[in-house]
Amino acid sequence: MRVVIQRVKSASVSVHDEVVGNIDQGLLVLIGVGHDDTEAEAKWLADKTAVLRIFADDQGKMNLNVEEIKGAVLVVSQFTLLGDCRKGRRPAFTDAAEPGRANELYLHYAECLRDRGIPVQQGIFAADMQVSLVNDGPVTLILDR
Repeated sequence: MRVVIQRVKSASVSVHDEVVGNIDQGLLVLIGVGHDDTEAEAKWLADKTAVLRIFADDQGKMNLNVEEIKGAVLVVSQFTLLGDCRKGRRPAFTDAAEPGRANELYLHYAECLRDRGIPVQQGIFAADMQVSLVNDGPVTLILDR
């Protein structure tokens, strides 16, 4: 499982020109699920996402997490994060989970964040989505599990 976390001032995701999820300050999380990934890994990544101290405190140091700033998280599924580009010119997606399983773990990750009291918005799994964001910093992190 791989997540790309971006600290944002705002973010939204649209499908067919209709906004299906949007947040103000918080995190935009792109999530790719591999075929060997488990619920335990999704929970671990959600817990890690929630406690990452990447927001500025009063002294401008990255000492606060999304819970402490009362931010939100926008979670967007993105199987292309599992693309292998080492050979040839076209990515191979053989490490990506089949759609049904990927959707289960995508939903589980989002639910684990909600269980912590974090407001979560989501894209629509497997839809053609347009993601807009105002990156804050920019701060972008990649977590693998």
